[in-house]
Amino acid sequence: MAPRKLFQQELEELRQDILQMAEWIEDGYVCLFDTLAKKDQETMNRFVRHDRVIGDMQRNIESKCLSLLTRQTPVARDLRTVSAALKIVTDLERCGNHLSDMAEFFTRMGMPDLNDYSETFEKMIEKTQALMKKAVDAFVNRDMKLGEEVVNGDDVIDDCFNQIKDDLVLALKNGTIDADGCVDALMVAKYLEKIGDHAVNIGEWEMFQETGMIDEIRLL
Repeated sequence: MAPRKLFQQELEELRQDILQMAEWIEDGYVCLFDTLAKKDQETMNRFVRHDRVIGDMQRNIESKCLSLLTRQTPVARDLRTVSAALKIVTDLERCGNHLSDMAEFFTRMGMPDLNDYSETFEKMIEKTQALMKKAVDAFVNRDMKLGEEVVNGDDVIDDCFNQIKDDLVLALKNGTIDADGCVDALMVAKYLEKIGDHAVNIGEWEMFQETGMIDEIRLL
């Protein structure tokens, strides 16, 4: 096989590996909140170790990226793709960590109904999941316009976080929830906000993949 054709095949395999890792996280996201809704403590306990598989996927993709860089010495557009992939897997891995962190909190909180803390949780969970999926689709499909939508689309998640924070403060003042529960619920909201931030990072790396620029600064 011609070197260029082999390289393009390896790039496609890299994109598929990233997609597989992202789908694993997306499935885990859905499973986490389904498990919470069912109050399935046994499954939740296993979920705490979910990030180990994600870590293995990250190391595998990073190894492939480094191999491509050393064997093929890509330039221009191809170099941006490999460089962006190295950054994106870090964001995906951290999303996996946040899922495991939330599983620990749910266990400690006694498998709560998050709506008891704030009805905005439901909206925040839905919007965060949608933004992450859109970010991954943007990178895998090299859709710069979709990447821009992701970068500009996390305001609604920030608004949800602020509303949850206000709801928790009010509930704490009224004495309807205990202080520990308030702090734990706020941490869950913070993890959701962080996942949204990682989605924005992925959207920005898609734009870098196409233009070589981040925040209007040319990197490559």
